[in-house]
Amino acid sequence: MTRYFAMTGVAGYIAPRHLQAIKDTGNVLLAATDPHDSVGILDRYFPDTSFFTETERFDRHLEKLRRSKDQHGVDYVTICAPNNLHDAHIRMALRVGAHAICEKPLVLNPWNLDVLQELEQEHEKRVFTLLQLRVHPAIVALKNRFSSEQQEGSARSGSTTAGNEKSTGAGNAVGSAGSAKKRHVDLTYITSRGKWYHYSWKGDISRSGGISTNIGIHFFDMLMWFFGPVQYNELHHSDPERMSGFMELEHATVSWYLSLDRNDLPAHAAADGKPTYRSITIDGEEVEFSGGFTDLHTRVYEETLAGRGFGIDDARESIKLVHDLRNMPVSRSSGMLHPVLRSKNL
Repeated sequence: MTRYFAMTGVAGYIAPRHLQAIKDTGNVLLAATDPHDSVGILDRYFPDTSFFTETERFDRHLEKLRRSKDQHGVDYVTICAPNNLHDAHIRMALRVGAHAICEKPLVLNPWNLDVLQELEQEHEKRVFTLLQLRVHPAIVALKNRFSSEQQEGSARSGSTTAGNEKSTGAGNAVGSAGSAKKRHVDLTYITSRGKWYHYSWKGDISRSGGISTNIGIHFFDMLMWFFGPVQYNELHHSDPERMSGFMELEHATVSWYLSLDRNDLPAHAAADGKPTYRSITIDGEEVEFSGGFTDLHTRVYEETLAGRGFGIDDARESIKLVHDLRNMPVSRSSGMLHPVLRSKNL
């Protein structure tokens, strides 16, 4: 069955992945909007798309389609606009009778999620987001492995607790689930950006949410998906080029470092001319997932259209985390500095 789409932010960096996903899943883009008119890429995917540089006219067009008796209304609105506009564009999608598929983050402030859930019920439509690392085959395999190990650990802890209680009559025996050893994760993500970045909306924290939101949120979501919600959170460093911190999750501790500065690239990456370096080690073991990224948006669209998409509650914990990081003071009371931060003596 063909679904009919509209898109905001169609001239942006991430839009081609969504255009490809809409095409790959056999669907049609009816309308698109962006204040910038460099949208010749539409010729490659959907040359018959109605295009608007003004969101108000785009909104009116979608409403016209919804009320038309001889034209298709829009089933989904894909949102690729700057982060601060996501909330408003989701509301527009629901208002014209469409589901919303929105790039990360759904919103900048977590309390807006509650209102969006109310609007879902009012309009009987859904809000979906792109958590594409959750469909990466290597990451799914890791998730399954860790979940299995955590269940086995809980079962062993429960057995030990029961045995201790029988022998001592104590309810707080050593070996309870709360005392299980946590894994340790080092997350390093350095993705070089030039001066343009700080002059664009991405460099404006009020519009983008800052570095942790722009380049960190998908990794934070993945780690919480692996190891559970945040129990303790500490920000160690924050400037326009980099952020670093420490957090304790239910089943892991995490030291993380995010940077836009090419000078932070490891020597071997810089020597090879690579602009990006990503590394995740878990208990000293490197997690390999350098490939397999090319079709993840299509995979997410397939899952969403099949009724298995990622909704508001799936995104809630990561949105709350990056909001907290954006607003918390720097503190290093834990002493758990990321190795890169420690080496730079920032």
